[in-house]
Amino acid sequence: MEFGVFILAQQRGYHQTSQQVINNSIEQTVVAEQAGFNNAWYAEHHFNNYSLSPSPLMMVAHMAAKTKRIRLGTAVCILPLYQPARFLAEVGFVDTVSNGRLDLGVGSGYQEFEFERFGVKIAEASAIYNEFLDILPKGLTQQTFEYQGQFLKVPPSSVAVRCVQGPMPPVWITSGNPVALGRGVRENHNLFVTALLNGNEGVQGLRDRLVKVADDNGKDLDRDVKFGFLRCAYASDDNAEIDAYLDCARFQRRISESLKFRRSQSDDGYMIKEVPSETDPTMEQLRKNLPVGAVNQVIDKMLEEISILRPKHIALQTQLGDFDQKTMLKQIELWGERIIPAIKKELGRHQPATDALAA
Repeated sequence: MEFGVFILAQQRGYHQTSQQVINNSIEQTVVAEQAGFNNAWYAEHHFNNYSLSPSPLMMVAHMAAKTKRIRLGTAVCILPLYQPARFLAEVGFVDTVSNGRLDLGVGSGYQEFEFERFGVKIAEASAIYNEFLDILPKGLTQQTFEYQGQFLKVPPSSVAVRCVQGPMPPVWITSGNPVALGRGVRENHNLFVTALLNGNEGVQGLRDRLVKVADDNGKDLDRDVKFGFLRCAYASDDNAEIDAYLDCARFQRRISESLKFRRSQSDDGYMIKEVPSETDPTMEQLRKNLPVGAVNQVIDKMLEEISILRPKHIALQTQLGDFDQKTMLKQIELWGERIIPAIKKELGRHQPATDALAA
């Protein structure tokens, strides 16, 4: 089992400057490496306060110089918003300066607000995304390649800076679309999924969908597919601290849904208003659904979710809303010192039986 931190770089209000948000993301990555996390993941969003990370590849390149061991991932690069030749060159460069630590998460995007400002039609996003997936292995593994698609065209070209990882960096597919996930399964890419803020029923539903995707594409989910699970989780004996974290998690979902369904409101064209919706979970529901509470409660809930979903990787959402930075750094250290070792120890006790079942 691998563990990562997922860093969204949100700005909940003007009491946070953009520099503070980015510096917090940098500091959380450094502390995550010191705490023993396997991965750090960075989002991509544009033109509003939902996330201040416009280029996860730039973030990976920057963090490569400040870390030595932790793998650094894009979660995700929104492929339809890129020009393929430049994207391939930057992937090769970033994998080089990180000494082969790049995990390349990709997706098709969902916020029409962003697409409009890049001059890309969101209705064409899936088709462009699929052409990008055609291009990636060609450009990253062949000395010279070319591509002629409906949307993307590359004349005979060579990527100058080659990837350190062979044959190319691991690709992680993020999508709520079973067709997109199915292609990822067929082409032996990794998957990155979430149950949002739902509880065990949502986790089980996610498991069922992934099993079907794997089966429909001739694969066994547990044997053939590596997939990661994005999860909000927080351990503390301080209820006010837990509530502050959950409030930030709910803020994230409010803004995400507002942008996705074009309900977003803003007084200045930038800062999206946080407006409660009918789909909002209560604090009580969030406490029931998520791995939050005392350390042992979090460990038990995580083990329960792992037994249902059986992921190979768990990414914890550490940077949400305007949660206090010093408190979050202590939280990352707590996971490294107590929670992750306890989970791995318990999983190790059951590993022989798991292996026997898989065989």
